[in-house]
Amino acid sequence: MKKYLCILFLSSLVSQSFGQDFYQRLADSCFVLTKQKVEYDPSYFTIPYPNGDVPADKGVCTDVIIRAYRKLGIDLQQKVHEDMKANFSKYPKIWGLTKPDKNIDHRRVPNLMTYFSRQGSQLSITQNNTDYKPGDVVCWNLGGSITHIGIVSNKKSPDGKRYLIIHNIGAGQVLEDCLFSFTIIGHYRHDG
Repeated sequence: MKKYLCILFLSSLVSQSFGQDFYQRLADSCFVLTKQKVEYDPSYFTIPYPNGDVPADKGVCTDVIIRAYRKLGIDLQQKVHEDMKANFSKYPKIWGLTKPDKNIDHRRVPNLMTYFSRQGSQLSITQNNTDYKPGDVVCWNLGGSITHIGIVSNKKSPDGKRYLIIHNIGAGQVLEDCLFSFTIIGHYRHDG
């Protein structure tokens, strides 16, 4: 019995360590994106499937998320598309589509929010700095029906109180102190 408990305990430690390591690697992979020059471009692109991406020098906020996860071998284009094919009625109908579109669905904030929620990745929304950890995905309402998404980095604000956000809100893939600059409407921790 002691041997079994010891193995169970060690297994739990390995699992926790792997989980933490994943989110640190996600934050690191996202930080690498800030070194690449990207022009904000919300255009519709026809892209390959799976593992399709818009041109490397173009993108929007969702492309930061897609590219960061893809660096860790997780294709959110494919995952969102497959979930939407199987559960289309569960996703927002904002764009008037009658079926999934593998070129754009994963590039829409409300669809990513739905996907992350459906995967059990949703966390509490708070105004507490310490609740937002590196690798967390955060979504905001910028006003009206304009949504936005970013990833919590492992770099701290100048005052050391909160982690900075990696996002693209129009100036390319950047690192900024903006966690509480807008109304938070989603908080996720998704390991794919």
